[in-house]
Amino acid sequence: MSSKLSTFICQNCGTETSQYFGKCLNCNSWNTIVEEIKSKRSKYQDIKKSKKAIPFNEISSKKISRFTSGFSEFDRVLGGGIVPGSVVLLGGEPGIGKSTIVLQSAGKISLNEKVLYVTAEESLEQLKIRWERLNQKSIDLKIFAETNLSLIIEEIKRVNPSFAIIDSIQAIHNHEMESSPGSVSQVRECSSELQNLAKQNNIALLIIGHVTKDGALAGPKTLEHLVDVVINFEGDNISSHRLLRSIKNRFGSTFEIGIFEMIEKGLREVKNPSSIFTNKENISGVTTTITNQGTRPFAVDIQALVNKTFYSNPRRTTTGISINRLHQILAVIEKHLGIKLSDFDCYVATGGGFEINDPSSDLGVAISILSSLKNIPPLASSSFIGELGLSGQVRKSNNLRTKIEEAARLGIKNIVVPKLEENLTSFQNLINIKEINNIQEAVKYSLSE
Repeated sequence: MSSKLSTFICQNCGTETSQYFGKCLNCNSWNTIVEEIKSKRSKYQDIKKSKKAIPFNEISSKKISRFTSGFSEFDRVLGGGIVPGSVVLLGGEPGIGKSTIVLQSAGKISLNEKVLYVTAEESLEQLKIRWERLNQKSIDLKIFAETNLSLIIEEIKRVNPSFAIIDSIQAIHNHEMESSPGSVSQVRECSSELQNLAKQNNIALLIIGHVTKDGALAGPKTLEHLVDVVINFEGDNISSHRLLRSIKNRFGSTFEIGIFEMIEKGLREVKNPSSIFTNKENISGVTTTITNQGTRPFAVDIQALVNKTFYSNPRRTTTGISINRLHQILAVIEKHLGIKLSDFDCYVATGGGFEINDPSSDLGVAISILSSLKNIPPLASSSFIGELGLSGQVRKSNNLRTKIEEAARLGIKNIVVPKLEENLTSFQNLINIKEINNIQEAVKYSLSE
């Protein structure tokens, strides 16, 4: 009897079927199903039955000892540093700087720990050119250029590093499988083997992964479930700034962000992100809000332009804010302030195009729209925080104390917030706090001529 069998796997969602279909029955994608050969022989037939289940009170726990990545912004996103034995998946668009930040971090880590960098996409000479451009220093950093999984595992066992880097997982192949490198089966199998190796030898492993045309990490989702930490490296081809954002983290909070700037000699940390997204201008249509990403607060400018429309349907355009959120805010303004906005086009954008999902920015958006409509600058040196309810009330915001602290640190003199229950007298000498109940009070205080 043959020891091999065929299976058909969708390269988009990873669904397995026993026969070929032109269209995936799970994700409805066309021509994504590929035949792959699998071995019938189980890999687990020789497992020794030495482990037994034990109760919680017999499990010994110790404090996690982390080591630094060399970047405080990177450490923040990781939850305080790199955990030995953890597996980190770093994804991002081509050319965004994934290999650059990892190589810089490897150089810094090698000053205190043993590091192995496995490059499957570049030759040693190409990597040396990048290294010289970055002008980094290293002590115990070894480079290994290979695409064969078996040889990579043998080299990791031989070197036994504290930190290993795989660049990238899509370029590595397992010779025991007949599918091509980068396929769903290859990515899952190679990642699983590397994860087992990292856990058994207490090696911190960082895997660089490609993204699909939809912007999701290739793999697909099974790869994200396999690892401990998933980080996206975001940016665009025009701006020099890059955002490092955690999507999953078993050792820290999710949706933390770290901000970097791409310069000639690589990536540089931006330790005061509020300086990027605010200009401290006092002009009509511009307000400042304090938003949270993970546990980190920082200030972002909200810009609005309200202009008489020349169309039967007014235009509504946003950058960095949900269009549905804008429609809701405009409806609240029309209903509770009696201002007819259906005759006006409305354009809203955040400073630097930063994407805000925090509903506490609603008040800042509303004030910027009304400021542009009336052509009146809002109250000078002010920040606006609060979620706008459908009844016109300004609802409470999460992490309000940290947001007020950030506003005071930036030198903002006034802050408009929802009615508070807690005592904030500790801020009375640092910033003027104006408490409001509804949108009418906010407009009366912020846009009085």
